[in-house]
Amino acid sequence: MRIPRLYIDLSLSSGETVVLPRDKAHHLSHVLRMHTGAAIKLFNDTGYEFDATIIKLTKKSADVEIKQACEIKNESPLNIVLCLAVARGQHMDFSIQKAVELGVNTIVPVMSEFSNVKLQGERVQNKITHWKNIIISAAEQCGRNRLPQLLMPVSFSECLTTSFSKTRLILHPGSQQAMPALKPDNNQLSLLIGPEGGFSETEVSQAIANETIPISLGPRILRSETAVVCALSNAQQLWGDLN
Repeated sequence: MRIPRLYIDLSLSSGETVVLPRDKAHHLSHVLRMHTGAAIKLFNDTGYEFDATIIKLTKKSADVEIKQACEIKNESPLNIVLCLAVARGQHMDFSIQKAVELGVNTIVPVMSEFSNVKLQGERVQNKITHWKNIIISAAEQCGRNRLPQLLMPVSFSECLTTSFSKTRLILHPGSQQAMPALKPDNNQLSLLIGPEGGFSETEVSQAIANETIPISLGPRILRSETAVVCALSNAQQLWGDLN
């Protein structure tokens, strides 16, 4: 049986007893149906994973004893900034989830011309909180002990003028350039992926004017969430750690 992994935003050290946040206790007791004496693993975005044992569990609280700490080195040597056009509901959630699994370091939500989601006022923070939870859940599942950084949403123009990395690629069907012909500078890459309908011709022209290279993923038009998986997989196979 696979041992569950949980992210908690707390300092952890071997030998201490930690009271887990209420939502984590609820997850252990109601979702995973764990019990006292069961083994779990904890991580807190330090690169370390901690073996732990549940010593007390109720419907609302959980105490765990921290055992051995182990440094897990499974981050990709390729540093990827994913500039992802904001898409609707589950499409965006899926893209973020797969980006975490495929080793992205930074996620930048981008409001593009064809984005069909409007973010204003409290809705912005609500979305950020929701997306952070998606990131945490994906990291728990895939074994990463580092959480990708999630930035606040920016406009397409702001994205182009922010210096994330020297090598910047924008997905644009019909482009003649393909990823295997390129090599990221200093193994750092910014990847711009559009919403449903892609980026507009004006945005692509603006990107090219700002030294962003348009690339194609092949002869077929991909859905935005498919493009995320395909582009990141290609990048990790070419320059990262996918074998």
